[in-house]
Amino acid sequence: MGMEDVLAAVGPRLKHIRRQRACTLAALSKATGISVSTLSRLEAGQRKPSLELLLPIAHAHQVPLDELVGAPPVGDPRVRLRPVKHRDDCTVVPLTRQPGGPQAFKMVIGTARSTPEPRTHEGYEWLYVLAGELRLVLAERDMVLGAGEAAEFDTRLPHWFGSTGRGPVEVLSLFGPQGERMHVRARPVPEGAARRPGASCRPGD
Repeated sequence: MGMEDVLAAVGPRLKHIRRQRACTLAALSKATGISVSTLSRLEAGQRKPSLELLLPIAHAHQVPLDELVGAPPVGDPRVRLRPVKHRDDCTVVPLTRQPGGPQAFKMVIGTARSTPEPRTHEGYEWLYVLAGELRLVLAERDMVLGAGEAAEFDTRLPHWFGSTGRGPVEVLSLFGPQGERMHVRARPVPEGAARRPGASCRPGD
């Protein structure tokens, strides 16, 4: 791929990343200080991308600059995490590479995945909501978790999680395929101490 092809692909990639984060041009303009018209022309390929424009956009979206331009890795020893797009409007980024044992993933779930389809399988899962709202159906329970809230459950229970339909949601998932539980090394909350309602959605709470 030549330089012209790389530059031509920047606009559509910027638009895709912005929409994936449910961010409007007006909101991005406010975060970057770049005018809406300039951002619009950049996404349409009518404005040549430059570091002056791309750096604040990368910072606003919290993504590496090379993700915006789609640059191929060249001699970089760091592991490049590649997202996998699933047909049910869910993009999964594997965070662990070793086979077996607990696995970590970051998931971005779109609004199309909002109809519960509970299933069961071996394992144990821990979910943490990074942004947006996550709907979790677990056996007879149907709950909504907001950013900063977590849930853990045995996946042998009928379960499903996805978007509430009001917007995409970003989730961190830790999954033990053989039923391994996550060991949290923290002092437990003393009996009777204040706890924010909804901060934990463990089965049985």
